[in-house]
Amino acid sequence: MEDGVTWDLQTIFRLHARRVRSRLHRYGIGAELAEDLTQDTFLRLLRHAPPEGTVSAEVGPYLHRISRNLLIDHWRREGRSPFVPLSAQEAERIADPAPTPETICHDRQRLQIVTAALSELPERTRRAFELHRLHGQPIAAVAAQIGVSPTRAWTLIHAAYRHLRDRLRESGSE
Repeated sequence: MEDGVTWDLQTIFRLHARRVRSRLHRYGIGAELAEDLTQDTFLRLLRHAPPEGTVSAEVGPYLHRISRNLLIDHWRREGRSPFVPLSAQEAERIADPAPTPETICHDRQRLQIVTAALSELPERTRRAFELHRLHGQPIAAVAAQIGVSPTRAWTLIHAAYRHLRDRLRESGSE
């Protein structure tokens, strides 16, 4: 104890109850449950008082730990995951992995342009590109399948990339 101060539960409650309740609210629980857990926090403090010699500044963190543990116990009993409170700004920063409707529309337009551009390519160039890019075959395998040297296969694939890029630029979709 500090300077002969005794641990008076009423004083501790008056000084810390509002803060404990506030912290519980930030975990996304309702007022009634926060009130109940605040009461339970101080009951637990009564049963398990801080060790002799604990200074008054350490009571707040001790109460916070008790209340958080009680909340976790409650969630376990309820069988649900803890709610992590977020501010509106934090929630807006969380990226939604789903593409926006605009992105979907843009990607579909680009796919149509690429499909049309592929159909414009000479058969051997298109085949080399498809084998390499779409089927993941190495240059040597592409060369063997279409009957050209690896250098020529790479030249055909490179020409296909240039053609596709040019068509996308012309359409303003690049």
